[in-house]
Amino acid sequence: MQPRQTNELLLEEYVPKSMLHLPETHIPRARFPVIDFHTHITAGDPNGSKIHFDIDPADCLTVMDRKNIRTMVDLTGSYSDGLREAQRRLQEAHPGRFVVFTEPAWIKASDRNYARFQADQIESDHKAGAKGLKVLKTLGLYLRETGSEKLVRVDDARFDPMWETAGALKMPVAIHISDPKAFFLPIDRFNERWEELHAHPDWSFHGSDFPSDRDLQEARRNVMRRHPRTQFVCLHVADAEDLPYVSECMDSHPNMHVDIAARIGELGRQPRMARKFFDRYQDRILFGTDASGGTSFPQQTFGDALYEIYYRFLETEDEYFDYAPAPVPPQGRWRIYGLGLPEQVLRKVYWENASRLIGLSA
Repeated sequence: MQPRQTNELLLEEYVPKSMLHLPETHIPRARFPVIDFHTHITAGDPNGSKIHFDIDPADCLTVMDRKNIRTMVDLTGSYSDGLREAQRRLQEAHPGRFVVFTEPAWIKASDRNYARFQADQIESDHKAGAKGLKVLKTLGLYLRETGSEKLVRVDDARFDPMWETAGALKMPVAIHISDPKAFFLPIDRFNERWEELHAHPDWSFHGSDFPSDRDLQEARRNVMRRHPRTQFVCLHVADAEDLPYVSECMDSHPNMHVDIAARIGELGRQPRMARKFFDRYQDRILFGTDASGGTSFPQQTFGDALYEIYYRFLETEDEYFDYAPAPVPPQGRWRIYGLGLPEQVLRKVYWENASRLIGLSA
């Protein structure tokens, strides 16, 4: 877009260039083998009958070999027949390179026998090869009761058999139940994600009958409290903008883990606090990117550039660099700082913590 010839400048036309002279470290490969715990290679339909591949497995393997990614975890593997197709083309076709998670059958959540059905479905999918359970923010923000249209709470008792079954089968639960805090605030001049929400107004959960971010977080804590033998991976650092709160949760719930997917933009602008967080919880933090196909969301677009930014963030002490491969920061107009993690912590975050949860050998 060519700027207009005027004294005014639209925000969307503003692409400032930093004048800082700083080291720029290129990290083409991770220092240690990586498990990307949070990717979206596939997407299923609500009935669990079909699966769509958003990224070709062959393309995945090419990038994986270049970037030292040993294994990618496809969280959105659907369930039933869809899961089995994803399992066949990923986990069975390329042993050790891919892991597939199952998902709940939300379409049946208002059925009278849902609680038992869902527990049985997870057990069936586990026998078919599913290594974990993925819970999208459908639960808490989109799933509604048939008839009343009331939002279903994250800690609704009907899901207790599902959580218990996952724990009994040693299937970690990758759970996403909220979004950045700005998504729950008015889209006004005080909102630091105004550009992002202006472009995607349907991402706003302000008003109507939506719960607050803290209500969602506390409901998830209720679930973790009620099911202590089930291992929960709270995706996107659980609440990346409030690490003191996340620390409180981690201290209270030994079965809670977090991944860093799509949140280095938050972690990297609070590098000193983030570094302390990594040091303290180094055994319970997992590497993830939220990688998916397409180019609409550059902070998630699968490819070399995405991984190189994550590696730079974790391995170097570089300052003030982009958190996404895009001319304008897609989530907010800020830049990030590297953590320079020591090798002991890198090994755990890159590989050891995820491999322990999903049962991968070294």
